[in-house]
Amino acid sequence: QVTAKTAFLFILPQYNVSVPTADGELVQYHYGLKDLVTILFYIFIAIILHAVVQEYALDKINRRLHLSKVKHSKFNESGQLVAFHFTSVIWCLYVVVTEGYIANPRSLWENYPHVYLPFQVKFFYLCQLAYWLHALPELYFQKVRKEEIPRQLRCIALYLVHIAGAYLLNLTRLGLILLLLQYLAEFFFHMARLVYFTDENNEKLFNVWAVVFVVTRLFTLTLYILVIGFGLPRVENQALDPERGNFFSFLFNNILFRMSVLLLVCLFQASVMWRFIHFQLRRWREYWNEQSSRKRAATAAGTKQQAKPLKRDSGYHENGVVKAENGTSPRTKKLKSP
Repeated sequence: QVTAKTAFLFILPQYNVSVPTADGELVQYHYGLKDLVTILFYIFIAIILHAVVQEYALDKINRRLHLSKVKHSKFNESGQLVAFHFTSVIWCLYVVVTEGYIANPRSLWENYPHVYLPFQVKFFYLCQLAYWLHALPELYFQKVRKEEIPRQLRCIALYLVHIAGAYLLNLTRLGLILLLLQYLAEFFFHMARLVYFTDENNEKLFNVWAVVFVVTRLFTLTLYILVIGFGLPRVENQALDPERGNFFSFLFNNILFRMSVLLLVCLFQASVMWRFIHFQLRRWREYWNEQSSRKRAATAAGTKQQAKPLKRDSGYHENGVVKAENGTSPRTKKLKSP
């Protein structure tokens, strides 16, 4: 029985409480230090699943494609992230639909702070934190090139800051919607990269990703404005109360602070869109340069073929000697003088 209690500490979320509702009591959860033990357990689970996907899927595909070292590394990265983002999108969509966050957008800020979480919401956040923490030792296990490490560390740090911030500041509902939008765009991007590595002439999925990326950015910016600009300032409990999980809703009563936060959000989204536009312009420029070089090469080859002189023989060759069609020698015979 002692072993079972210890096992539950690693496997199941902790800090469950019974919250009274109109229909009776409902078991919900809040966070604490014991969550670190659960996250540690699922870090090992994530490492095992990472190795399974690599061994039984990605390595087999790589052996058939014969990619270079650079493409091999990017293919493994995108393959792992496609599996993760696809699973996370389906899971997150199921959570937000069953909890009613999409059907009722007002629930994103109503009754803030959202200290008590349903089981599936807390478990989702713990697994997300475990996955992005497991990505740190995977940089060593996967032997990632030194040039790629700073970029991947930035990506991991941004995800950890956003997920942990939403979890600790009791903004889990808003965090779920934002993660769903982000993971959806990332899934199409890495799927497009996988298709491109298998067939470099197929870039259609990049166009799909471009549309999805722009749409998700617009939805993300709209959600920020809706929640920060209109939702949180109308929360009833505006007093600073860290014990009850209310950390900063009182700040949004100050219009100057609220506008400053919205300005920072807009600037960040604008910088993301600028990098996206720059990437698309560079990709289109490379595409058109490649097409024009192909046309020039084809035109040059056609001109050379037309300019090449054609040699016509009156007969055929046999053992290096030209023969006439009737088998006689094409040389003119000398007439003997009478």
